[in-house]
Amino acid sequence: MQFEELASGYSLLEAPCWDEGGVFFSDVLQGGVRRWSADGVEDVLPKRRGIGGMCLHADGGLVVGGRDVVHVHDGEQRVLLGEIEGVTGFNDLGVDPGGRVYAGALRFKPFAGETPKPGQVWRIDGAGAAAVLEGIDWPNGIGFSPDGATMYACDYAHGVVRSGDGTVFARSPAGSADGLAVDETGGVWVAMGEGRAIARFEPDGSLDCTFDVPADFVSSLCFGGADMRDVYVTTVGALLHGRSDVPGLPIPQATI
Repeated sequence: MQFEELASGYSLLEAPCWDEGGVFFSDVLQGGVRRWSADGVEDVLPKRRGIGGMCLHADGGLVVGGRDVVHVHDGEQRVLLGEIEGVTGFNDLGVDPGGRVYAGALRFKPFAGETPKPGQVWRIDGAGAAAVLEGIDWPNGIGFSPDGATMYACDYAHGVVRSGDGTVFARSPAGSADGLAVDETGGVWVAMGEGRAIARFEPDGSLDCTFDVPADFVSSLCFGGADMRDVYVTTVGALLHGRSDVPGLPIPQATI
């Protein structure tokens, strides 16, 4: 896979999220959400730092992580999951076929150099929120199998992808396991962080292939485009674009 640079000049880009005609991305350290399109890059949400996950909402706007999980729409913010004792922030996000949001809860401060502590993945629905996966030290990329029956969650601290029952689904062949995306055949794509690549795993967890990425750190990816074969990759400094032979699985919009 060949990659082209779409936007650059940022610090740690994260949380790519496709919508028709463009892709949203965050800057974890400098703050804010931006949207790239063929017309250029526009600011969408200023200042907010620590956004490691993002998704579209069916009512419009975005759901973003950070110190809490909020729905941002038309300049207003609605809290979906507030601060929890011992949780330093919510990292990556995922959405199941029912429109419920899943958020990885961190219990340490990564950028303060603290040692990882076991966190959780929380499910947020109309009735509230509950932890559905325990003991994941550094929760990161979250996604679902095409039938919605299996959740995948990366544990960056150990370079593994876990299934919803906590078992190890796959191990990164190099580097770490950061952001995650799923294709329509059930393949699981994982950003390998300092491994400078993306790994694709078959539905049984076996390694299919890796794609080298021209960046020092690969944080996340998403599929998009009219045929869902565009691959948008966030890295340290830049947003990149490539093309996949297999279409990605569309991510449902949040409904909570």
